[in-house]
Amino acid sequence: MNSPLLQPEVQNFIRSYDGDVSKLAFSGSPFENVSTIEIIEQIEGLRKAKSKLPSWYAQPKILYPPKRNLEQTSSEITAKYKCELIKGNTMADITGGFGIDGYYFAKQFDSVVHFELNTALSDIAAYNFRQFEITNINCVAKDGLNHVLSNFYNAIYADPSRRHASKGKVFFLKDCEPNIPEHLDRILSNCDFFLLKTSPMLDITAGIKELRDVVEIHVVAVNNEVKELLWLLKKGGVNIIQIKTVNITNESNYAFNFNWRDHVRVGYINPQSYLYEPNASIMKSGGMDHLVNEYNLSKLHEHTHLFTSNDLISFPGRRFKIEEVVPYSKKCMRELSSLEKANVSTRNFPLSVAELRKKWKLKDGGSSYLFFVTLNDNSKAVLICKKT
Repeated sequence: MNSPLLQPEVQNFIRSYDGDVSKLAFSGSPFENVSTIEIIEQIEGLRKAKSKLPSWYAQPKILYPPKRNLEQTSSEITAKYKCELIKGNTMADITGGFGIDGYYFAKQFDSVVHFELNTALSDIAAYNFRQFEITNINCVAKDGLNHVLSNFYNAIYADPSRRHASKGKVFFLKDCEPNIPEHLDRILSNCDFFLLKTSPMLDITAGIKELRDVVEIHVVAVNNEVKELLWLLKKGGVNIIQIKTVNITNESNYAFNFNWRDHVRVGYINPQSYLYEPNASIMKSGGMDHLVNEYNLSKLHEHTHLFTSNDLISFPGRRFKIEEVVPYSKKCMRELSSLEKANVSTRNFPLSVAELRKKWKLKDGGSSYLFFVTLNDNSKAVLICKKT
């Protein structure tokens, strides 16, 4: 950590610079004891924090790590959510990073240990905690996994990072660092609760197979984009795993919960007056069919995860008024050519959105929504809708 970065003239330059940072690479740093790379890192960090970490952005003299570390850290919104899941006297964050999660865990625990192998990152986190006057976090630049296996905490938290970048969208926890499944028995023996954060790319069924003693799985979305999966584990587990989905927006937190593997009887029906599209957290959870009983709805098809009813109801997702149901055919599609713009979606349909736009010359935008779907009799149709 380079202390000259904290000099008032340097901080003023970082906060006031509004140009292209790539130009700084050519012009160089205007300060003798601060490198160009350090200046660029701080400007990029500050800009990223404005939306992702507003409390850090508002706090003067905060230091930021390299872009890669900042991209991997939790957002302030998701950190606030996860800190409400566990509380107690002592907790250990074994993958501390920039310290956003640790900052919020410190509000729920008397004592938090922030483990981070990267000494420079550990120093930055410790410095920033002091700027916030947080006194109950101890930053330790050591391997957190090895340490917690010889101590007991009320809660342990981990956010493993991917080791292999070429494994595609689906990956396994054993491919992450640290390898949680390999050490899980000992971790659970050394805490009351273990909270594990994973990427939303992790398949929930695959995760359950790799882990044991899962109590809850939280699927966390922000503005309808799934950001992370949170796995709450306890030694001995429970008979039924509860899935908790949440979509956090500026207006509210839209939650929907269900029990994993509960059988649901689903009814299928042709489109009625209204169409309902579950939010992204529910879609990721795989719990779409549970909406049928909760909201007295019917599905369009077993694999078409859209719901319908004659009455407009409150729903955790988007709602549409169905104006017309058009069979998918050349003749009918030509009749849709009068639509200058439309928002296009597909559900259980053989063509992609890009292919449909190109084939039928559909421009994006406007107030009309076209859902290309498969109905319960396996026929293909276009639902012409308006958003309610």
